Order: sequence, then structure tokens, then C-alpha cells
Amino acid sequence: MAQMTVEVSLDPVLARMRALDGLLHPRDGVAVFNRVYLAVTRELRERMGRGEFPEARTAATLAVRFAERYLAAVDAAYEGRRVSACWRPLFQYRRHPGVRPLQHALAGINAHIGYDLALAVVAGCRSLDCAPADLEADFDRVGDTLVALEERIREDLMPGPDLLEVADPLTHLLGSWSLDRARDAAWSAARLLWTLRDCPELAAEFSDSLDKGVGLVGRCLLTPAAAC
Repeated sequence: MAQMTVEVSLDPVLARMRALDGLLHPRDGVAVFNRVYLAVTRELRERMGRGEFPEARTAATLAVRFAERYLAAVDAAYEGRRVSACWRPLFQYRRHPGVRPLQHALAGINAHIGYDLALAVVAGCRSLDCAPADLEADFDRVGDTLVALEERIREDLMPGPDLLEVADPLTHLLGSWSLDRARDAAWSAARLLWTLRDCPELAAEFSDSLDKGVGLVGRCLLTPAAAC
């Protein structure tokens, strides 16, 4: 008897994000990131529907494991539990009047790409009983979608109709972070975590260090640039 293939759907995580979009105040920093991530996840589902991911189940598994980490951070914050270091700055500065929406969006992307993506790859490998190399093509396609949307995110959330002045502090903050570099670092971290899977103490130590390092970058991205 042939083994049954279990279909993985993005619909449950999309439903959670849509529910959050309806609950959160539009100016809340978490709401800003949630709208961005909702748009990214919708785009991924549409691309999968068009057949742009040859291994649709593999890509969907990676995308779902990825989204679940963000939603777990939201749950932890609302339940009063300790939030991962990478997400802590966004939740702490979510209502700061001097932090602009674009900063909130990039800080969320930094946390999600810089830390969650590596752990999502490892979780996906465990779910699919494969090695990271087997996910690399879908990892790249998901990353391409994120990179393509980054420019649109910057344009949509850029303060004012014109480009920022060179002297504007936000100009320097935006130039200090790259989604492309963060994606490459996440892939390297995922491979290392997979290599360390039989050394749980070392894996936990590396994961904790990565979490804190990404959190430090997030705090820098959320440096108040201007008062409202």
C-alpha cells in the first residue's frame, strides 16, 4: 500500500495573521510587521498555487514552520511569558512615538530572518526527514520572495513622499541592515545547527547566542529616529 502524503497548508497561519490584523491598532509596531508578513505569506501561497515551487509540500512545510515561530512569539507576549531575545525589542518598542513604521517592519523581519528562519529549516528537516541540502532550492525561492518584497516595503513605509535626507538618522539605520545578508547568515546557521543536532548542549548554546545577537541588531534598528 502506497504511503499517504500529508498535505501542508498555509491557510491556518494566514488565518492567525488576519485575526491579528483585525485586533491590533494599525500604528502598533507588531501590527506593522504583521501586515508585512501577511502580504509575504499571501504572495508565497499564490506562487505555490502557480506551480513556481516544484516541491510544493516541502516549500509549504518550511513556510509553515517559519510562520509558527512568529506566532509563538506573539502568543508568548500576550500570555506574559518571556519572548525570545530576537523579538523582545519589537514588543518593547511597539508603541514608542519616536520609532517609525518602517523601523518596526525591519526589526520584525530581522528577528524572523535572522533567528527564526534557521530554526525553521531545522524543524522542516525533522518534519520531512531530510537534510538542509534537500531544502536549499525552496529556501532560496522563499528568500527570493522576501527580497523582492523588501523594496516594496521600504517604499510603502518610507516617511514622507521623497527620499530621506542624507542627514536623517533613519537613512543610516536603513543602510546598516540587508535582508540578503541576513538570509545568507540564516542558511549558514541552519546548516551548523543541523550538524550540531546530536550535541544538544552545543546546539542550545549556539542558538542562544544567535538569538541574543539578532536581538541586539533589532534594538539598533529601533533606535528612535524622530518624534511624531
